[in-house]
Amino acid sequence: MYVGYTLTQIPSNVFLHRLRKPSVYLSYCILLWGIISISIGFAQSYRAVLVSRFLLGFTEATYYPGVMFILSRWYKRDELGLRMAYFGFGVYFSAVLGPLIASGILATMDGILGYAAWRWLFFIEGGLTCLIAAAGVYMIPDFPSTPVSWLTHDEQILAQRRMAEDLCGLKQEGTPKSGLVEAFTDWTVWWLALARSMATVGESFENFLPTLAATIGYDPSVTLLLCAPPWVLSMVALYYVSQHSDATRDRFWHIVFVLCGGIMGFSLGILTMNPAVRYLSLLLATQSDVSYVIFFAWVSNSIPESSKRAVAMAFINTCSTGIANVGASYLWPASWGPSYSKSYMSCILTYTTCILMLWVYRSHLIRLNKKAEIDERALGLPKGFRFIT
Repeated sequence: MYVGYTLTQIPSNVFLHRLRKPSVYLSYCILLWGIISISIGFAQSYRAVLVSRFLLGFTEATYYPGVMFILSRWYKRDELGLRMAYFGFGVYFSAVLGPLIASGILATMDGILGYAAWRWLFFIEGGLTCLIAAAGVYMIPDFPSTPVSWLTHDEQILAQRRMAEDLCGLKQEGTPKSGLVEAFTDWTVWWLALARSMATVGESFENFLPTLAATIGYDPSVTLLLCAPPWVLSMVALYYVSQHSDATRDRFWHIVFVLCGGIMGFSLGILTMNPAVRYLSLLLATQSDVSYVIFFAWVSNSIPESSKRAVAMAFINTCSTGIANVGASYLWPASWGPSYSKSYMSCILTYTTCILMLWVYRSHLIRLNKKAEIDERALGLPKGFRFIT
């Protein structure tokens, strides 16, 4: 699946940027996502499952970077963090409810109509995805420049004007070619992709959360229940941290705050096998995932030109969720359990590396802001665009 996920995000965002109605495009992708999921339930061989999973990556890859880009076209830079957080709540809801729904299906539907329970899991979840796709045409917003029934003409003009004012008149549009060239020739885009990949490697513990919760010593049913509270805490943290980040127009220190919480959690996991402390370590570590939303709000804030922003956001997300996730899975071999001290130490190192890289990036933006201020004073110009740091 990660192959399709890696190959599709950048061309999808480039294509989406040129559309008048991205809601239709994303909804069709979601529909294909659901249909392919249903087809996995009918698979009769391992090869068929692999092919379906491969195709699934192409459809899933369009959604997350696409929606993040659409949000960046509607909300000002000091509004974007909280709005991306609202979107991010869906990830946490699925982390809490997904295992509960799956366990219910697997426990009660085996043999119905002659199908195994695992097949019903794909039938039901794929069918729900298709229903969501039908609603997506009406629920996913298009760009502010696209006429819609839920905004008057004056409201649309206002939506576009306030975005232009937020960017202080800087160029917003560009061609697909210019977006690709500008994104891939900007060293900061590559730097941010590497920094985000470091954080993703540290966050890889989330994929093994049930395994880590099992080291506390409870039976499997209790272990699954213990996996829910960390995500609930993350939702609370995501709301307040993103809101405060917008209000203070600060990204770096808010990312550092949650990553340091994760480092504290990893450190506790290394120091003891005490059940209560181990669970506290998971609570602290899981909230560090909040950095993902703040990070992409910062990326969007730092790239005024929309075609370059579409490419950069997709490229960074490709590197972090596609490429980095594959390598990160090797940090959690069963032979390192049950303490997983080596795994936790690796997470500490990658989080620390991410923080240091973002400090360099922040210092770069501060220098650009100071240079802009000096130039404006010398030329007698009013205050213009400033990077959020």
